[in-house]
Amino acid sequence: MLEAREAAARVRVEGLREEATRVAEMLEAAEIELDRRVIAREELVEALAVCAAETTAATMAKEETAPSLAPAPGSTVPPWRDGLPVTVLAPDYQRILGVLEERRGTGQGPLRAKEIAVKLGLETTSAKVEGVRSKARRLVERGWLLLEASGAFSAGQRPVAVPDAGSSV
Repeated sequence: MLEAREAAARVRVEGLREEATRVAEMLEAAEIELDRRVIAREELVEALAVCAAETTAATMAKEETAPSLAPAPGSTVPPWRDGLPVTVLAPDYQRILGVLEERRGTGQGPLRAKEIAVKLGLETTSAKVEGVRSKARRLVERGWLLLEASGAFSAGQRPVAVPDAGSSV
């Protein structure tokens, strides 16, 4: 009777091992698919940003008067270049830049995402802080900000004229 129970337990353990292996393989395939989709989205965003920057540069070259570069909410962040006004950025990005420029102007050090959220008057919930971190990282990727080794953000060495933007981050 004990041998029968032992044999049944062995069969159950083997079945569970096979199922765990199958689930692990499915998880690996899903992770690979997720990675591919993340990379594709990042490549698309980068390509659209380059295209937007080229379009903006071409438009500015064609027009003799300064064009209106008012950004649309949720618009892409163009790569920083000398002479590009901060007004090409959406208001949320302008506010983040403003906080860090003000900090740099007073000679204070870099800020973490949570500290930026506090300065912007946002709740310090993880969703709000992660939203600020995501926007700040995008500004880093495009050359508007610097990411310190500590994970904090700073305005860098070049001045950026930041107009007073409304609060909406």
